[in-house]
Amino acid sequence: RRRRSTRIKQWYQRRVRGLKLQKRLSASVMKCGRKKVWLDPNEASEISNANSRQNIKKLIKDGLIIKKPQTVHSRARCRKNREARRMGRHTGTGKRKGTANARMPEKVIWMRRMRVLRRLLKKYREDKKIDKLMYHALYLQSKGNIFKNKRVLMEHIHKKKAESARLKTLQEQAEARRHRSKAAHERKLARNAQKNAEMFAHIEDNVAEEES
Repeated sequence: RRRRSTRIKQWYQRRVRGLKLQKRLSASVMKCGRKKVWLDPNEASEISNANSRQNIKKLIKDGLIIKKPQTVHSRARCRKNREARRMGRHTGTGKRKGTANARMPEKVIWMRRMRVLRRLLKKYREDKKIDKLMYHALYLQSKGNIFKNKRVLMEHIHKKKAESARLKTLQEQAEARRHRSKAAHERKLARNAQKNAEMFAHIEDNVAEEES
């Protein structure tokens, strides 16, 4: 098949040899390259007589000179390989040219992680899920590489909020106990004062009776 096409090409070149001017004028008229111009080899003698653009336009209109169609450059194989690579094919050690850091830079991974964590913190602060003090502390911890990913940060926030809620409950319970003990102490002092007053009043009555 390749030999046949080569023979056809050679035959065509022999027939249209000496039509350099016509080919150049045709390319100029059709606004394309010389390789895109096809001259009818059976009408070589008629084409050779055309020495002006006007004649060339007439031959183009008659179909003796044709602009070749654009060569197909299919991307089907490229798409197929790209889909396969997305599934993990053709990406083994033998297919890798650069270092791991060159293929996916550590800085890019770090920037993506920081943006995800900071976006989450900003959202939580706007939704009043965390206050500005906790936001600032968690922001600095994120910068210090404390949190591996978004899930770890969310778990840390929930744990922190639960811990602060527990501490608040304990403080309230301790405050309530202090109030109760203080009230009981005041009641005890009042009872003792009342008993002492009654005892002194009783003693004074006895002394007054003995004197009389």
